[in-house]
Amino acid sequence: MTGASSSGEVRAAPMHHDEPRAAKLLKRILITIVVAGGMYVLTNVLDQDKNQIWQLTVSVVLGGAALIIQYLVEFEERLEAMEDGQKKRIREMKDRLGGHHAEMLAVVDDRFAKINDATELFSQVDRSVLRSDGVTRLARKYTQVGEHGSEIVKTFAQEEIARLASLMESLSNGTADCPGENHEWLIDLTTCAKRTLYATSTDVDRDFWSSEPAKRYLAAQGDAIKKRRVEVRRLFLVEQPEDVTESLELICRTQRRFGIDARIAVRALLEPSAQVTPLNDFIIFDGELCYETEPDVRVVPAKTTLKMKRDHVEERINRFNVLWTASDPSNPDTEPEPATASD
Repeated sequence: MTGASSSGEVRAAPMHHDEPRAAKLLKRILITIVVAGGMYVLTNVLDQDKNQIWQLTVSVVLGGAALIIQYLVEFEERLEAMEDGQKKRIREMKDRLGGHHAEMLAVVDDRFAKINDATELFSQVDRSVLRSDGVTRLARKYTQVGEHGSEIVKTFAQEEIARLASLMESLSNGTADCPGENHEWLIDLTTCAKRTLYATSTDVDRDFWSSEPAKRYLAAQGDAIKKRRVEVRRLFLVEQPEDVTESLELICRTQRRFGIDARIAVRALLEPSAQVTPLNDFIIFDGELCYETEPDVRVVPAKTTLKMKRDHVEERINRFNVLWTASDPSNPDTEPEPATASD
């Protein structure tokens, strides 16, 4: 039979692996001698004239023919073995090529699927009313971080992308939240506001106004008022008259210097319809989005929620209008222009 070397070269293997080459040669010689001797004896019996030359010639010719036939038989066997080996190698190559072809098709299909997904995604971004340049820039810079950043930078980038994707998913569903008080959301939303910013403030966030984020928040509100003509109203809510402290009045005066219409509403002094209105911290941006904080048992902000559902925003707008109107110090009988929901 034939065998294939590790380098892929096809070689013929002996038919009898246990038979040495010297033994095979001796076997051929013996067969040749036996054939030649047998023919010599046979011709000697048949030839009554005892022609030695003819007898020797026939014996030699037939012995040589026997030797040649042996080599021809071995050659045929080797040729068949080589053909079988070639067929086996071709089958193996076809199997490998078939497997490789299937793998290549799978890879190509996967790549085209990703290309189609990416193309469809960017088509949706282009058709969206949102600006698409930021999405393109984000994708490009994210790949650059993956190519050149260290492992911790790559991991951090992945976490940030996952966080941003989660936020976008939540916003698409009409609500988003995060633990604690998210000052960055507060400042970014103030920067995005174009028409109105109506807010309530209870004792839950009273300490916030002496913090560094509060300074940035007030600065952002001042810019919104001056540059974009945004109307900013803030209502500080307390339960009893004795809760109106000098520090609270100072906070109001400071905010008025930024152009904010700030008031203090004492719940006990409000008209009955306003007294039953629930009090909590919320901010309404452009009559479209509500930023709310929820306190924990220690009366500190434990959760921040963004809500865009129409019925919820309208309820907060109505609640703000009731409290704002009831706390008007100039003319209790005259209602100022209320906050309205955007169309």
